[in-house]
Amino acid sequence: MADLIASTPVESIGADFFDDPHAHYHRWRATGPVHQVRFPDDVVRWVIVGYREAKLAMADPRFRKNIGRVDEILHAKRNSTPSDPNVVALLSHMLSSDPPEHTRLRKLVNKAFTSRRVALLRPRIEQITASLLDAMSEHDEVDLMSAFADPLPVTVICELLGVPFADRDDFQAWTRTLVTVVGEGEQDDRPAASAAMVGYLAKLVRTKQSRPAEDLLSHLVLADDDGDRLTDRELVSMAFLLLVAGHETTVNLIGNGVLALLRHPEQWQALRADPTGIPAAIEEFLRFDGPVDMATVRYTTEPVTLGGIEIPADELVYVALAAANRDPARFTDPDTLATATPTSGHLAFGHGIHFCVGAPLARLESEIAFTALLARYPDPTLSPTADLHWQSSTLIRGLRDLPVRLRR
Repeated sequence: MADLIASTPVESIGADFFDDPHAHYHRWRATGPVHQVRFPDDVVRWVIVGYREAKLAMADPRFRKNIGRVDEILHAKRNSTPSDPNVVALLSHMLSSDPPEHTRLRKLVNKAFTSRRVALLRPRIEQITASLLDAMSEHDEVDLMSAFADPLPVTVICELLGVPFADRDDFQAWTRTLVTVVGEGEQDDRPAASAAMVGYLAKLVRTKQSRPAEDLLSHLVLADDDGDRLTDRELVSMAFLLLVAGHETTVNLIGNGVLALLRHPEQWQALRADPTGIPAAIEEFLRFDGPVDMATVRYTTEPVTLGGIEIPADELVYVALAAANRDPARFTDPDTLATATPTSGHLAFGHGIHFCVGAPLARLESEIAFTALLARYPDPTLSPTADLHWQSSTLIRGLRDLPVRLRR
């Protein structure tokens, strides 16, 4: 086993990784499905890039997600003190917990976040979409991220959770800071952002507790399972998860999908001619360049062998969803966008008990967004001066801007 560990080269994530992680994954995958990778903070973690291995890891109870233990392992590797308690507080939600705690939290959330509640949002999402497209029509060129892909999901999640839309700039700025990779020796603004986010959400929870309304956060405050209710701390972390995941995922599903179509205009035209193909195309966008690069961190409770490589106990492990979704062992011609070919089995929303609870909402918003956008604009193009900038994050795969020239 020691030979297997020693034979694994240590890869690295540099500044060029974020512009095209797929190029790195392609190179890494050529020598195996599991790799040791040095992250910008100089800590070596394990990254799973193979589809089969990714799916196995996400269903294997030997890979766990308890945020307290993750924090202990991380800071033992850094030989430093534990994280700011606000960071841990924000991450103490169901996505960073294990059974039986995860089972309990998910059950309470499912009581409030029902498929019926999501389905009822369709008319409002269509209304918001039409309003944004009307505003875009006044311009020859727009940044599609700020004009459309960003405000649509943010407006929806604010209304769904009962978060004041006027506060969106603040919580989005805090979110972007918290998901940005910070290199060794670089200034870390995450403690200030996490403190601001905790303070904001705690105040919001108190408001819902004293004056509950017909919104999702109020329903979470009131959710009861035979006397079991979410604590104040759990409500803050759950609100953080739903607020961040509820808009970042869809923002970047729309942005990445539009970019893919702009680079393949014949597929834009095909979908415009036959909009019934849009739901299937969305699944291909999720596979081809989904909004989540690496799933949130796991750790090993004992030595685990995957792809012939042994990962020791107490190691931090990332499942690279973006890499798994382009594994040629699972998908035919995976680096080619093929919206006309049915896509099944992608891992963009995860797998197993941590499968994204907001997946139905992301799919609904994206279907409405692409249907309306394609109907409105017959042949948009990337701006000739476009210089695309990607977020510096191993969690989020998304553009900072998307300059588009609109042709009507």
